[in-house]
Amino acid sequence: MRARAWHSQEPASDVRFSLVFPPESISIPGMRHVLGDTLIRLGVDPDCVFDLLLAVTEACTNVLKHAGAGLSFEVVVGVDKDRCVLEVHDNGRGFNSSGLRSRSVHRRRPPVRPVTLLRRRARGTDVAQLPESGRGLAIMRACVDDVSLKTGRGRGTVVQLRKRIELRDDSPLVLGGWALRDAG
Repeated sequence: MRARAWHSQEPASDVRFSLVFPPESISIPGMRHVLGDTLIRLGVDPDCVFDLLLAVTEACTNVLKHAGAGLSFEVVVGVDKDRCVLEVHDNGRGFNSSGLRSRSVHRRRPPVRPVTLLRRRARGTDVAQLPESGRGLAIMRACVDDVSLKTGRGRGTVVQLRKRIELRDDSPLVLGGWALRDAG
């Protein structure tokens, strides 16, 4: 695993970092641990962290299934006071996305609590009834506010997951005045 962090000398109002993993199944629990711990330490509400980790796990699992052997994948994370954006990048063979049902949510909605998430899943398409190849996207869409894919044959794929978040009162992003040290 490699990590990169970006920051300026000004007080931080947002944080951006990336994690790079080898294309092995053991990478997914490692990614969940590092990303979850980092989001919690940044003060993101645990319910929001749970939703984000479930969605990004599905995206990373898709990389391992579909991107091709021997290529690493990268999780790029951006967090600010009200939003988290996760991007999963791979350098795989890509695919023709015209067959995918497009769905973008452009309205802002509050973070979803697990009970509400279960109700929303029950009202929409029941994930258990989907063919296996469609479950990952359905789960991602149930967990975050917006899912977008950029792909093309031979160009790899970027899955972007956007979610409005809540921060704890003691969050460094709420308190401000701190600087993120470069992880190296």
